[in-house]
Amino acid sequence: MSDLQQAAVAEKEQGGFSQFGLSSEILKALADLGYKTPTPIQSKAIPYVLEGKDVMGAAQTGTGKTAGYSLPVLQSLLYFANTSVSPARHPVRMLVLVPTRELADQVYEDIKNYAKYTTLRVAVVFGGIDMSTQTGALRAGCEVLIATPGRLLDHVQQKNVSLNQTQVLVLDEADRMLDMGFMPDLQRIVSLLPKQRQNLLFSATFTDEIRKLAKQFLTDPVSVEVARKNATADTVQQIVYHVADDDKGALVEFLLKKHPNEQTLIFTNTKLGASRLARWLERRGGIKASAIHGDRTQQERMAVLESFRNGEVNVLVATDVAARGLHIEDLPFVINFELPYVAEDYVHRIGRTGRAGAQGTAVSFYTDKDTKLLAEIEKLTRKKLSPVVPEGFNPREYAMKPGGHAGRYERPELGPYHSVGLMKKKSEDPWFDRPYEPETQTGAKPSSPVKSKEKPLAFLLGGGPKKTE
Repeated sequence: MSDLQQAAVAEKEQGGFSQFGLSSEILKALADLGYKTPTPIQSKAIPYVLEGKDVMGAAQTGTGKTAGYSLPVLQSLLYFANTSVSPARHPVRMLVLVPTRELADQVYEDIKNYAKYTTLRVAVVFGGIDMSTQTGALRAGCEVLIATPGRLLDHVQQKNVSLNQTQVLVLDEADRMLDMGFMPDLQRIVSLLPKQRQNLLFSATFTDEIRKLAKQFLTDPVSVEVARKNATADTVQQIVYHVADDDKGALVEFLLKKHPNEQTLIFTNTKLGASRLARWLERRGGIKASAIHGDRTQQERMAVLESFRNGEVNVLVATDVAARGLHIEDLPFVINFELPYVAEDYVHRIGRTGRAGAQGTAVSFYTDKDTKLLAEIEKLTRKKLSPVVPEGFNPREYAMKPGGHAGRYERPELGPYHSVGLMKKKSEDPWFDRPYEPETQTGAKPSSPVKSKEKPLAFLLGGGPKKTE
């Protein structure tokens, strides 16, 4: 008996992944990754996928959905595995569609690791980088392709890839794809696939729109839900701090000092806000921070993520581009600098921590204007999130001079802690400051309030009173 077979027998006796009849090559890859016991979503989904049924899978983020759909499909594709150098012998048989570049890269790395002891080829395509490298991988052939919809259609248009032999379609984070307006692209891609195929739809949240999508693309699907719909993981401690909008920057520094050297992911709602907050944290000194958002190139985003993963950067400030697909081992701390506009994004944001059974903390900043947003989150998660005042926090201990809305300036002439957004310079030209005065019935113009002989700016611009003939 070979070492692989012995390992499979021992693992099966322990009730691990071999109970599903997975090959020794896949089991060895899982052992390398430290996978021992299937998660609930994996235990329920894998048997149905192996049977070839369409599946709708719902579970909290971080519970192993990728392995739940990819392991059984890889097992079924081993029948077609070969070592031929001919691209024709390696057509796309499994297509995984995801909404973001980061998630595409994460799924690619996971599936590549699962299949590393097989001869199955895995490739990924997404926007933001040059197509030439991706073109080479596609034309060489691959059985498994992970893609974002837009970039995949670009390659299809250039005839770099054919989808006419695809046997399995996976929609991962389908709710996010709908939010991002990918429905027309999805319909175009589905029209290119064989009608006889297996369809799998996995997501952390299931809305009514997702169920409508499932009815359109899936045939008699099996619904697999291992937790209450849209529930958040029990491994995440959720705290909501009531704070004044202008004190958010001070509260960030306060929390980071309470958790020194811990990797922290901070979410903002805007790209500009993410950049400003990251720059300000760096200027505070002692805080290594960087920002990731849609305006950064894919190479920049990947470099920032790698720096965050290996600990070179302690704090990552991100928009919702990082709410899905970003997996950091043992990420202990997530901060919602601003509550998300879409309640489902809250579930995904805090799901970046407390993954794979680890404990995590998610802190959200709540201001008086966020009442509706918090109510929507509570309604979705069915969990009461009562805002509290941060214990021991005094914003006046922080003399902030940030370059943006992340905190407050200290201006002696205005008093301490005035918001930068409220500072307006008063015009020195009385013609611009003076309220509108209509002409009199005789047509006489109002007299100029300027008493000095020096003409104000309004005269130079043609805004002063004109001489009459």
